[in-house]
Amino acid sequence: MILESAMALGGLVVPPVFDFIKKKFLGPKTDTPESTLGTLATTKPEVIDKYIASLSELYKAKTMFFNRDVVSTPSLWVINLRASIRPICVVLFMAMRFAIWKFNFQVDEGFCGMMDMCITSWFGSRM
Repeated sequence: MILESAMALGGLVVPPVFDFIKKKFLGPKTDTPESTLGTLATTKPEVIDKYIASLSELYKAKTMFFNRDVVSTPSLWVINLRASIRPICVVLFMAMRFAIWKFNFQVDEGFCGMMDMCITSWFGSRM
């Protein structure tokens, strides 16, 4: 029972805590294109056009490199299936937890903890 509770609380608390830590301690990078553009606007405004053109080419190159393996868009049913896997698992695990509680099935505590962690992590990431 303690293991189940710890896993359920961990699944509920860990995603928001990690999100807070990332935002608090791993702040945005200081050397961004926007900060460089701001510096250029005050020091050398004549090179802003060239800088924006080079940024545009850089983003195009990054996009082409990222999409180098993409042949086409997957079928709509594949997209829908991938998007529904986690909610289906949560609903299935909630039904299984209800059945375990209602009919008093004997199930391993680790398995129940895993189900609880799956359910609470989905809700924890939505908070």
